[in-house]
Amino acid sequence: MTRTSKTVEHVAVEHFAAARVPTTYGDFVAHAYRCSADGEEHVAYVMGDVEGGEPPLVRLHSECLTGDILSSIRCDCGQQLRAALNKISEEGRGVLVYLRGHEGRGIGIGHKIRAYALQDVGLDTVEANEAQGLPIDSRSYGVGAGILADLGITSMRLMTNNPMKLGGLADSDLEITERVPIEIESNPENLRYLETKRDRLGHTLTAAP
Repeated sequence: MTRTSKTVEHVAVEHFAAARVPTTYGDFVAHAYRCSADGEEHVAYVMGDVEGGEPPLVRLHSECLTGDILSSIRCDCGQQLRAALNKISEEGRGVLVYLRGHEGRGIGIGHKIRAYALQDVGLDTVEANEAQGLPIDSRSYGVGAGILADLGITSMRLMTNNPMKLGGLADSDLEITERVPIEIESNPENLRYLETKRDRLGHTLTAAP
């Protein structure tokens, strides 16, 4: 595949590396991208041939250091990441785009830890951001759309519970043929977090109490 920088939703991405990465879920090809606007680096894990044919499974996953790497159970991020990789592995085909700079819905790791402390004294995740004078959710998905377009994807089955991701891709030329739920069972530590996602942020969480 010939690769060039592409602009989707006015976000340009540069593909600059690719390599096979064996995982516990099978072999992926990791594609490294750089956002031309801010220099942030992102990664797409690709399994199988995702150009043409039936729409592949796709996950746009927001970076979460605490949940993805450090095993926090205050959120469902790490479990969603692993569930998405497993679903792609089961089908033998799909893409997971790991979006950097999305920590804490865009507020960064430091403010996220402060938000945790505020949650421990009674605020929910929305209120904890507002108490710091920060946006509730400042993430955008133009970079993700640019990466998917560069990979040759024109249509997809998007793994998400978040309507903002559907809306965030609406201005691109990518077709979402199906929303695939990726719900995780709650635990006492993340129950209020999931309820806030559902009740205040509009996430589709049928399993939440």
